[in-house]
Amino acid sequence: MSRITLERAAPAVQADVAAWWRGAVIYQVYPRSFADTNGDGIGDLPGVTAHLDHIASLGVDAIWLSPFFTSPMKDFGYDIADYRGVDPIFGTLADFDALLARAHGLGLKVLIDQVWSHTSDQHDWFRESRSSRDNPKADWYVWADAKADGSPPNNWQSVFHGPSWTWDARRGQYYLHNFLSSQPDLNLHYSAAQDAILDAARFWLDRGVDGFRLDALNFAMHDPALRDNPAVADPRARRLRPFDFQHHIYNQSHGAITGFLERVRALADSYPGARFMVAEVGGEQADREMKLFTQGPARLNSAYGFNFLYADRLTPRLIEETMALWPGEDGEGWPSWAFSNHDAPRVVSRWLSGRDREAFARLAMLLLVALRGNVFLYQGEELGLPQAEVPFERLQDPEAIANWPATLGRDGARTPMPWAAAAENGGFSPAEPWLPVDPTHLALAVDRQEADHGSMLNFTRRLVALRRECEPLRSGALRPVPVPEPLVAFERGDGDLLCVFNLGDEAAQWALPSGWRVIAEAGSFPGPLSGVIAERL
Repeated sequence: MSRITLERAAPAVQADVAAWWRGAVIYQVYPRSFADTNGDGIGDLPGVTAHLDHIASLGVDAIWLSPFFTSPMKDFGYDIADYRGVDPIFGTLADFDALLARAHGLGLKVLIDQVWSHTSDQHDWFRESRSSRDNPKADWYVWADAKADGSPPNNWQSVFHGPSWTWDARRGQYYLHNFLSSQPDLNLHYSAAQDAILDAARFWLDRGVDGFRLDALNFAMHDPALRDNPAVADPRARRLRPFDFQHHIYNQSHGAITGFLERVRALADSYPGARFMVAEVGGEQADREMKLFTQGPARLNSAYGFNFLYADRLTPRLIEETMALWPGEDGEGWPSWAFSNHDAPRVVSRWLSGRDREAFARLAMLLLVALRGNVFLYQGEELGLPQAEVPFERLQDPEAIANWPATLGRDGARTPMPWAAAAENGGFSPAEPWLPVDPTHLALAVDRQEADHGSMLNFTRRLVALRRECEPLRSGALRPVPVPEPLVAFERGDGDLLCVFNLGDEAAQWALPSGWRVIAEAGSFPGPLSGVIAERL
């Protein structure tokens, strides 16, 4: 192995095609904010296709597309009205096929979001289900009678705000929604609903997609007895929403989910090649559920963890405890990690705490590519983008509006991708974008960084290339190495690599042992906010 100097690199060609995803680097595209080609201020599928060369230049293995399906957009695509349709704001089914063909031509796999815990209330299934108590789809959603006093069936609270139940006069019953009231929960305890979901999945697999990211999967099945959730008794617990006042034991995470996942895996395995299935799993039971959903060969390939995404600070303890959850035991699944995505404030702002932004961005990228598991990069992360400032009057996200100003919200992570510093709206669109372009992002635009050998963009390319050609980084074991805080260290592979990071603000009194050679470095190690990956001589 030698120090990597490549600026552009083709995606990895794996000897074991069946495991292309193991240790892969996957780039998340939020289509609404990636690139607009029709001048309406909203990104679209042709915009993604037009910039696939940029994604391929990073050397990543795959892209994950956030929802582009038919939707009233009350939750910006995570409220699906037609699982098989492309919403007109994003283009057409032909546009998706063209994107898929171009991506495959560049050696990129394509994953798409599947939202199976709920639909939009505009979905034809829900319209039929709510029409009566005895129609063919009456049991496809979660309906329940009111209590004797007319109040909801139990105390469950939605993620965004208020009770998880909304009264529907057509049926004279309440329906369950773990998110917005316009996102009714599917009843996946009911086999016909499961069959319909798998038929929709088959539609996209037949078109050639390489896998699915399964949204909010642990919300897919509830306790049929509708027992009340217990209250959080700890007075120190952070409570920003009614949802935070409860332990979420019964509104989600039912044990029957694993049986459904085995049906999903069987469907995926019925297609030639390797189709990758990764679950989004958040919440207080996430560590257990991630392992449960990926256990053995008959369930999902991986689970998408929130251990880093929702952490307030980056500490040695966070890294050590998170990696310890996945020691690589027999029958254990394979984890996936991200530091940023469309649901969490960008990592550079969330963990920065007033420190040097560029130094921290490089340290975070080096750490991410060194972890055991798949790497998810969120669009703009390769540029070191901070969280954008979005004034209240421009907020679009219902969660951000409901919880303002208590949280940073999600809109600041969803602003347009800056392609060209001097172009109108950063080259994203000739029209006013659906969210404003933060002026601080323009100095970090792709065209500015492209020409700078030392830029964050080119630094990311070098790190992805290193991970691609270095098997211990891609799929090797991870073993912690004792070092004093604020350092954190671990070996990858069979002691092939040593990865050491200084997360503190001061230089550390520690030196790389003899017999090691640095092959990647962020900052000036062991200075503040620095790190190294070293190989044995």
